[in-house]
Amino acid sequence: MRVYAIADLHLATVTPKPMTVFGPQWADHPQAIYDRWRETVTEDDVVLLPGDLSWAMRLPEAMQDLGTLTALPGTKVLLRGNHDYWWPTAAKLRAALPPGMLAVVNDAVRVGTVVICGTRGWLTPGHEPLAPDDERLLVREAERLSLSVQAAERLRQPGDVLILMQHYPPATAPYRPNPITRVIEAARPDLVVYGHLHGVPVERSMRHVHGIPAHLVAADVLNFTPKLLLETVEQGRVGR
Repeated sequence: MRVYAIADLHLATVTPKPMTVFGPQWADHPQAIYDRWRETVTEDDVVLLPGDLSWAMRLPEAMQDLGTLTALPGTKVLLRGNHDYWWPTAAKLRAALPPGMLAVVNDAVRVGTVVICGTRGWLTPGHEPLAPDDERLLVREAERLSLSVQAAERLRQPGDVLILMQHYPPATAPYRPNPITRVIEAARPDLVVYGHLHGVPVERSMRHVHGIPAHLVAADVLNFTPKLLLETVEQGRVGR
């Protein structure tokens, strides 16, 4: 089983929203994602989808976008992004999701020997301090991440890989510790994945959180190809 990740699909089957405002590389980007996904992922694999999946405003509309992903190989693990306005309660979402599609909502999921936890995240302090409302939302997201990590620890078995995913990056340059990074440091996952940032070269992205490997997996950064994070085997694991 291999584990891949790709964020910021920004699908718009029902709610047209041209993404070419971010550059010509976004022209017909859904088809590029589908084609490269099929070339890369097999049915035995897992694909993490950390947010901004659909421009839909309501769950029935979003399900048409998610339906296009259902036909693609692999087990999909969803996380909410800041543009996923359609995202309902955990119970309503899970009742609507088709087989082979899971969601992390203040909790965690286990697929094979991999446990996945995470939260949307929020803005983090950089050059300037956060506004009071942003500080409040960041603290709330850190609390949700803590709940998710606790759920992951209950699921985790010896030898399992722990992956922590967010939509927002865990910190902002210049790097400063914040409530999110403190949860990550305490949890010590094997790796962190995040999206949200467009047009940022990988070499300029945040690549470690307290020594923990971190991967920016926004679709355009990956040339719309799911990124291989790791491979697992029956008797152990090989990180990548």
